[in-house]
Amino acid sequence: MKDLGRLKEDIVFNARLRGRAFTFHTTWGLFSPRRIDDGSFLLIERMDVEAGDVTLDLGCGYGAIGLAVAADSPNGRVHLVDKDFVAIEFARKNAIQNRLRNCDFYLSNALREVADIQFDHIASNLPAQVGRELLTIILQDAKRHLKPGGRLTIVTISGLRRFIRRNLEEVFGNYEKLKQSRGYTVARSIRE
Repeated sequence: MKDLGRLKEDIVFNARLRGRAFTFHTTWGLFSPRRIDDGSFLLIERMDVEAGDVTLDLGCGYGAIGLAVAADSPNGRVHLVDKDFVAIEFARKNAIQNRLRNCDFYLSNALREVADIQFDHIASNLPAQVGRELLTIILQDAKRHLKPGGRLTIVTISGLRRFIRRNLEEVFGNYEKLKQSRGYTVARSIRE
């Protein structure tokens, strides 16, 4: 197959996120490799980003969510974690490409390797098939890793919105729907 070499090259695309231009390098095998998926885009545009926030991009993929936060909060710090080493490699590459130096990258299955860091904000595009067990671990660990008043902002497919609402209310005691489109719902819970 003479196109094999081209298939192995980085996929490169541009995106405008939160009013800023970004260039992303991705590869086959990563989630939504040719463009920012609709759910992540909705989350990026709806989440609160405050100056100086310490943020976790949970399941960062090639880094779109975390890098948008890093650009909006240059005095903050963004931790980008994923269980896929290829995702971490591309997130790091995209931070360099977009001249963002306020980022840390590491492998972690959910928040397992996050240590004792306390965050102002955790953002995630939760996979639809995360499973009840892993969702429980993620939400409990997110609450434990948020500072009092810290925010968890997630996007899920809209078909899971009631399920997610129940789980966020159970763990955090609160739930706020920030935006719902035909396909996705952005929600926030705050650690009280």
